[in-house]
Amino acid sequence: MLVCDGRTVAPVEVARTRSARRRGLLGRDGIDGALLLVPARSVHTVSMRFALDVAHLAADGTVLRTTLMPPNRLGQPVWRSRAVVEAEAGSFDRWGLRPGSAVEVR
Repeated sequence: MLVCDGRTVAPVEVARTRSARRRGLLGRDGIDGALLLVPARSVHTVSMRFALDVAHLAADGTVLRTTLMPPNRLGQPVWRSRAVVEAEAGSFDRWGLRPGSAVEVR
């Protein structure tokens, strides 16, 4: 489960292998919850079918930056980022996830 500031907000899938990170959410029509990419500094939405909320996390799980990415975009790398959370656009607003939030996976 994805936990934001001590509150459980969504189910989470974890992509730790190179192939799982490369595949990400490609070929899907949506996601129920979130995808955590570890390690990751940047993402893209090339060939994606839906827009994403993207959060870059520091090593301690603090959200460094959030971005709304429409399909077919290349994201800017965040050099201090150690992981990235991806979810359907609008999810972060519902969850209260924003820069400075503490995120963890339980």
